Amino acid sequence: MRRFAIAAAFVLAAAGAAVAQQAQPDPWHAKGREIYERAVEIPTVAGRGKMGELVTYLRGQYEAAGIGDVRVFDHSGTQSMIVRWPAARQSGHKAILILAHMDVVEARREDWERDPFELVEEGGYFYGRGTGDNKLGVVSVTTALLRLRAQGFRPDRDIIVLLTGDEETAQEGAERAANEWLDLSTIEYGLNADGGGGSFLRDGTNAGFQFVTSEKVYQSFTFTARNRGGHSSRPRADNAIYDLMRTLQRLEAHRFEPRLNDTTRAYLAQRARTAEPALAAAITRWLANPADGEAADLIEATETETGTTRTRCVATRLDGGHADNALPQRAAATVNCRIFPGEDPAAVLAALRALAQPSGVIVEPIEQARPTEASPLRQDVLQAFTTAVHARHPGSAIVPTMLTGATDALFFRARGLPVYGVAGGWGVIPDDARAHGLNERVPVRSFYESIDHWTDLIRMLAGPEQRPRRRARG
Repeated sequence: MRRFAIAAAFVLAAAGAAVAQQAQPDPWHAKGREIYERAVEIPTVAGRGKMGELVTYLRGQYEAAGIGDVRVFDHSGTQSMIVRWPAARQSGHKAILILAHMDVVEARREDWERDPFELVEEGGYFYGRGTGDNKLGVVSVTTALLRLRAQGFRPDRDIIVLLTGDEETAQEGAERAANEWLDLSTIEYGLNADGGGGSFLRDGTNAGFQFVTSEKVYQSFTFTARNRGGHSSRPRADNAIYDLMRTLQRLEAHRFEPRLNDTTRAYLAQRARTAEPALAAAITRWLANPADGEAADLIEATETETGTTRTRCVATRLDGGHADNALPQRAAATVNCRIFPGEDPAAVLAALRALAQPSGVIVEPIEQARPTEASPLRQDVLQAFTTAVHARHPGSAIVPTMLTGATDALFFRARGLPVYGVAGGWGVIPDDARAHGLNERVPVRSFYESIDHWTDLIRMLAGPEQRPRRRARG
């Protein structure tokens, strides 16, 4: 029970800070909360047909503020939008692209403690589907731009905001934006509100803020076993379901070779400073000797670091048989892989086929893999992010990070545009790691700080007086 008491104490401290802020209320925090409530309470889930309602609302917010260049794109049953705030003067600087997504994964009222599509403020937290992923990003960026506009900020480069409607599903919005809707030759880099952010341990220790430079490559595969079937009263040794099961058991036990790159090395070096002793020891061993596969396996076995050391593949869906009283003629599984940057997707396919071959299971890719390289560590973006974080969390470690998941940024990196995950929100780990899960929540203080973070970040990177000098390294 003690671990929950510590977490509660930290959350209450955060809530107290939020109350202290409210003693001198910031009207832009109030405006942000208004937009947040409206955004969370529109269930922008695939298939519900509600995306247009949120798009119309957000468009109205931008246009009322005098940011009138808003384009809405209808595609495959949803909508995405591009907002452009033109430079106040010609400066020769290319545009900045800011990414966030408006859609959320499904949430059922009967599963949640509270209505997932009602913004509930309770115990120092905002609860609701999308409070973190990614309406926090949508609302923080939108509120920051409205605030800057009202304050008379005059950007010396175009600021382009892409808000997509299907990041959680087909990602067609990002793909078409990267290839059709936007001229990437006019954009210098992207800032992703769906990546980055900070973590605190249960005892309140600041574990650092992530500066995301890369993502694993997303690819899914079908594993299909076929059989002549027959009557269930006469079972045979050959059975499509059992053949598939044996292949999946081999997949479960399989481990791809561990890999390190500059980003994951920097991340793990920082993680070792705050990790529990066993994990810290394993990280230290592996960083000292990348050939120490046992140490990498120990890291990979922890809940918080799964996927950081290698390619991982896991079965996510099953389908088999055609009647209760018949031997199955077909059994199939979907296997989702997150491929480490730099690993050839063709080699992953070959490894999966080798696992399936003894049972005669056929493995085929579902979609094309889109390998991308890590974005270079631009000094100007890194400096601005560090300054914005330290304004609220002085001395916080800034940790280059590879995401184990996938975001809309992958389509832009695939086209050669560097993109950086620079979100300013934070949570207590692992208690607040609830994206896509039950009772999603964000600390109240984190929400308000996210608005301030994006205000500072945009002002520094799009304002001539405060822009850090550009330098790329790594």
